[in-house]
Amino acid sequence: MDAHADQDAELLAMLEADATLEAARPILELAAGYFADTRRGEGPVSTWHSAQVIADRLAGPMPRAPRALPDVARRLSSLLLDDINRLAHPMYIGHQVSAPLPAAVWTDALISACNQSQAVREMSPSFTPLEHQVIAWMTDLVGWDERAGGTMTSGGTEATFTALLAARSRAVPDVWTNGLGANPPVVVCGEHTHYAVSRAAGEMGLGRSRVIVVPSRALRMDPDALRARLETLRDSGTRVMAVVATAGCTATGTFDDLEAIADLCDTFADDHGPLWLHVDAAHGGAAMLSPRHRHRVQGLVRARSVAWDPHKTLLLPLSAGMVLLRDQDDLTRAFTQEAPYLFGAGTDAQVWDMGPRSFQCSRRADVLKLWVAIERYGADHLARLYDRLCRMAQTLHGLLSGRADFVPLHEPMSNILCFAWTPAGVADEARDALTDALRERYNRSGRGWITATTLNGRRVLRVTVMNARTDASHLARLVDGLVAEAALMLR
Repeated sequence: MDAHADQDAELLAMLEADATLEAARPILELAAGYFADTRRGEGPVSTWHSAQVIADRLAGPMPRAPRALPDVARRLSSLLLDDINRLAHPMYIGHQVSAPLPAAVWTDALISACNQSQAVREMSPSFTPLEHQVIAWMTDLVGWDERAGGTMTSGGTEATFTALLAARSRAVPDVWTNGLGANPPVVVCGEHTHYAVSRAAGEMGLGRSRVIVVPSRALRMDPDALRARLETLRDSGTRVMAVVATAGCTATGTFDDLEAIADLCDTFADDHGPLWLHVDAAHGGAAMLSPRHRHRVQGLVRARSVAWDPHKTLLLPLSAGMVLLRDQDDLTRAFTQEAPYLFGAGTDAQVWDMGPRSFQCSRRADVLKLWVAIERYGADHLARLYDRLCRMAQTLHGLLSGRADFVPLHEPMSNILCFAWTPAGVADEARDALTDALRERYNRSGRGWITATTLNGRRVLRVTVMNARTDASHLARLVDGLVAEAALMLR
């Protein structure tokens, strides 16, 4: 028994030692050092090592004995940090993952330390009311009244899935008990809609064949084509569960005409009223904050549900998404789950518990870092940050306009720009492979980091400005770097 007591005492002493600010310093210094190193805009933006090289470096038996925390920090730095994507580097202009706001980064540690679970209020006494308040701020931004509500999510994919579950419960009220039946409804969306829609259709048992895709005009859902699709569905007696519009398309950053789409949802109303309009604003939701860009989400107030990712264009650390509904009762009906051992504990549980209206149960209080960001920087300054990101995409458009070798493919509506590499004397059918090769070569060079996508059947280059440090000089370096790597390839 004494041996166990000695071992327990040793273990507890180790835990207590790690709980001090001084003990945390080696890890915190890695984060602060990362900010400092990337601030200079020097060094490689990513790694040229393959995944296997890194896996071989990490191979070995699981450690059985403890290491001192400073030693762990040194190993973390030497084994892993040299090969990360440096999103805070101003030459990272790649995926829709932000270089996060410092105040929100530090808050992440507090969220983990407190470790409150947002499922039920008794497990998170202060952060569940905070989530209700922040959601109320966001539904007020949309323009909805006090009936609106929502919940934080892991991201836009979960938010859209949750919204479509709510739409499914409206279209098939007994679906929770009896399933979808032999003739399930359909979901209508644009050709550039995020894969979250087709994934949700498969996950909820609709089947991807029940996703009706509407072609685009100028990279936006074509309202005339939508009208034609809805007429065909009505004439065939096919029920429409939801129409999904996009505010900030993943590929191009474009915004659908929400007013025109909402008008059509009204025109083709069914027995339940206007068709359910879900707007995937995961990327473009921050436009609501901006006087300069708010016109792009005109008509959002007419949506029944909205997905938004503050971890994108509000520059929060992953993850911080949300789903908003014009009527929060729709969200409750989407999850008619009974769990008396968890939900309903306490007199005010029905009002405050998040679990009954959320896909997740165990969930971090990620709302705290959103609240801290708003408290620290203010909504107006966050709007200016969004404006800056969009302005940098417009700046790159200007740098490329008039060039013969790199041609912008659209006027940016947000912080995303797609452009084509058009080398002279190269046949169209050879350009796809060359474009992917140029992107890989540029990224592996350490000069910067960008992405690619497919538009109108062709591979094109794509940038997303997600870093407040990126300015016009970095965009000029991007163009120069691509030109230099392209010359070496063609040589």
